[in-house]
Amino acid sequence: MGTHNPTQFQRRIAGIFHRVKQVPKLDLSRPEREELAHAIMQLVDEHLGALDSRRSGGLSEAASFERARALSVPINDEPIEGGLSKIQEILRQGIEASLPTTGAGYLAYVPGGGLVASAFADLFSDTVNRFTGLASAAPLFCRLEADVLAWLAAEFGYGQDARGLLTSGGSMANFNAVVTARSTKLSEQTDLRTVTVYTSSQVHHSVERSVTLAGIPRSGVRTVPVDADMKLNPVALEEMIRADQAAGRLPFLVLASAGTTNTGAIDPLIDISDVCRRLDLWLHVDGAYGGAFVLSAEGKRRLAGIERADSIVFDPHKGMFLPYGTGCLLVRDGRHLRDAHRESAEYLEDFKHGDDQRIPSPTEYGPELSRDFRGLRIWLPLMLHGAQQFRDALAEKLALAEELWEGARRLQDGGRDLEVCGPPQLSTVAFRHPRRPGESTEETDRRNTVLLDHINRSGRVFLSTTRLPTPEGSLLTLRACILSFRTHAREVAALLELLGGLGPSPDHPTERS
Repeated sequence: MGTHNPTQFQRRIAGIFHRVKQVPKLDLSRPEREELAHAIMQLVDEHLGALDSRRSGGLSEAASFERARALSVPINDEPIEGGLSKIQEILRQGIEASLPTTGAGYLAYVPGGGLVASAFADLFSDTVNRFTGLASAAPLFCRLEADVLAWLAAEFGYGQDARGLLTSGGSMANFNAVVTARSTKLSEQTDLRTVTVYTSSQVHHSVERSVTLAGIPRSGVRTVPVDADMKLNPVALEEMIRADQAAGRLPFLVLASAGTTNTGAIDPLIDISDVCRRLDLWLHVDGAYGGAFVLSAEGKRRLAGIERADSIVFDPHKGMFLPYGTGCLLVRDGRHLRDAHRESAEYLEDFKHGDDQRIPSPTEYGPELSRDFRGLRIWLPLMLHGAQQFRDALAEKLALAEELWEGARRLQDGGRDLEVCGPPQLSTVAFRHPRRPGESTEETDRRNTVLLDHINRSGRVFLSTTRLPTPEGSLLTLRACILSFRTHAREVAALLELLGGLGPSPDHPTERS
């Protein structure tokens, strides 16, 4: 039986305090929390209050980088000089020195929404910091996340066997989908150098990256031709698959798009799924941008056939207006997703693994064990606002895109120096100065760069460009993507007014109206 030596124990404790000099103080008192909350909410209120008056593109890129250089603060052993006021000022400057993605006039790339309710959800979940990898550690929170995923799966037309996973974004969700397809369709003995996957030239770059990260060489990626509307050609797809099979290759995966980043094109999902069923390939649909439109009646009609996919990706931080950092993968037969990712470890034996008849454990459906509580970012806004508000907002975006396209077509038909691409398949409208007879593509691109600068310098709306194939070659093309819940008819009218100021087309000289 041992004896306790108080003097020795006290010496050890004294030695610890001597080494650290003082007891670490990382908690905040209630007055300190209130002061910090007030400072942050002041910034939030300033930001939201200034959205309508700020330039839609923010500061110039050069000015933003200069501000970043000037306000970079070295990490020190002591608190920052100037305290909370200095912190507040740095963050305030950071808001201005970045693209204003939450503004109504931000129509570049694919806008992010930044719902305020989701920010409060993150404040709560980050503070209580419950572990939501395994359901046993936080059953109710995992249940709420599972409820959100089940609701989303049903909205996409999946049945009760579907399972899902919330990820950091569409790129990671696409990667998980490719891994699931590989696990389901291929054996561990398959030589990945012999397999082939199929997609179009318009698919998001993260898709091909996901394929290569999953161990499939780039030589196994087939690019299927697209039609004039930038949709994957299903006839060409089947011909390419059969040719690869005849050559001894192993086709196993087709990656289709439900709303490409370039133009919002929707591949013919029903025809593609017929090809996949005939030839026994996994069909994955990347709907990172466009998938959320299934929440609206018109969007669901346009995305017909998406429910036939084996897996679907969409980004709630796009079409559901959440802050960046929330993607979603849905798999029609959830067993495949679980089989591809489920592992065990000795140090997890204290936890009961998720029971699909009770509450799924997110870690059994993806690569993450430690993860943030992403489900609350969606659950709280749905509970607070109701799903109908999201449906109405998405229906409005489709209508606004139609209004922009029709208005731009009227300007084109009226003789403006404008070429409007095909009708919007979702909420993206593409247009450009047309190439003039005998003009080089470089000169056409230069004129379109000037047009972009003219629009963006107005500060009323902010657009981005892409490159689209034409019979004369690839041309720089402007694109307006209408997706922010704050974008309404006023922003569309502003863009049409700017386009209305263009000069007449040399091919159609008419008087300006």
